[in-house]
Amino acid sequence: MMRKVLSILLALTLCMGCMFSFTACSGKKDDGKYTIGIVQLVEHPALDAATEGFKQAIIDELGKDAVSFDFQNAQNDANTCSTIVNQFVSNNVDLIMANATPALQAASAATGDIPILGTSVTEYGVALEIKGFNGTVGGNISGTSDLAPLDKQAEMITAWCPEAKSVGLLYCSKEANSQYQVDVIKAALEAKGLTATLYPFTDSNDLAQICTTAADNSDVIYVPTDNTVAENTGIIDNICEPKKVPVIAGEEGICSGCGIATLSISYYDLGYTTGKMAVRILRDGADISKMPIEYADKQTNKYNKQNCEALGITPLEGYVAIEE
Repeated sequence: MMRKVLSILLALTLCMGCMFSFTACSGKKDDGKYTIGIVQLVEHPALDAATEGFKQAIIDELGKDAVSFDFQNAQNDANTCSTIVNQFVSNNVDLIMANATPALQAASAATGDIPILGTSVTEYGVALEIKGFNGTVGGNISGTSDLAPLDKQAEMITAWCPEAKSVGLLYCSKEANSQYQVDVIKAALEAKGLTATLYPFTDSNDLAQICTTAADNSDVIYVPTDNTVAENTGIIDNICEPKKVPVIAGEEGICSGCGIATLSISYYDLGYTTGKMAVRILRDGADISKMPIEYADKQTNKYNKQNCEALGITPLEGYVAIEE
């Protein structure tokens, strides 16, 4: 009799285990919603637009009642990114969206199981230290890149400032993708016979000092797609405009704050593409390990009307004004 009772209890235990496994692997929580954790490095227009595009794509495809977003802002602190994603892992979210490079790096370190989609990341091979990167990360990571063609950006510098001999490359040294961009731009400018000097700063505390040095020693300054720059464009503008040093920017939001021209992509569209990738993973069962990184499908030449007027620069043909 006791043996029969034990057999029944064992069968019930196995049955409950199977039910649990099915629930855990079904892709939705008990409330019937997918739970997506969003870690955004910092608040600024480009990253904000990417997050909004991401959320809207998922709502458009799945409906607002099918998904729950846990949005967290890391306030431009890499350690906070790690704290946030570790909590996502603890909560067993269905997918993590990492907005900006430090957020992606933190998510990658936190889990090898939960699908991770990056966005607003310039170069995944650099960000994740992948040698011989071929466009597909593999494992549990994929996403979208905000890289606009760097050769065209280098050409933009010489087109807008044809008399320039020295170019200052201003960027945050803590951002691996910023280093990648300025290295490529530096080589392209030196191939054109210009002097290109790196001016790295560590954070907003030394930005003003480094920017002043760059402005004093450069005919024009280039700033890449850089999150710390994006958060502190006012510092750069207050230094460069009085000194009559034009700034070419790698991204529209930065250009709006301190630049004269940029090769712009839509971060909203980039986020929307990332959201559609999430739907393919969650609803359609797509294998994230085989999903290549996707890029913005178009770029637009734009200029900052106010800054051009302040510096007495006539906008080039083929450029459209950034909407204020």
